[in-house]
Amino acid sequence: MANHKATKKDVRQSEKRRDRNRYYGKTTRNAIRKLLASTDKAVVAAELPKVISMIDKLAKRNVIHKNKASNLKSGIVKKVNALA
Repeated sequence: MANHKATKKDVRQSEKRRDRNRYYGKTTRNAIRKLLASTDKAVVAAELPKVISMIDKLAKRNVIHKNKASNLKSGIVKKVNALA
């Protein structure tokens, strides 16, 4: 365990960031699952921009890589378009 004040603070900050990032990631994954499980075109059309925005925010916060975000969005849009 760290002995310096600054290092102890860094550990506390890291824990808070990790918890926050895990929350955002899990919430986004659940939103993606819900979107892909839905078969109603109206619901999917309303939720798609929100889910894409959530994925973009994860990439902006460096929770996921920008290329992973792009691949996720591409796959989701393909599946949503296949519903039509």
